[in-house]
Amino acid sequence: MKQVRKQDLPTKICESCGLIFSWRKKWEKNWANVKYCSKKCSSQKNGKKHSLV
Repeated sequence: MKQVRKQDLPTKICESCGLIFSWRKKWEKNWANVKYCSKKCSSQKNGKKHSLV
């Protein structure tokens, strides 16, 4: 199996919070349908931003 560096993984922007997140193995089969960075954002869906502090 070929090793892929983290910086070479595809990324998306969370539709809820705007956070940039990268591809994960568990999303391998439905990466095209992934919209949110976490279950929390998926349940909120109202545009609250992650705090950086």
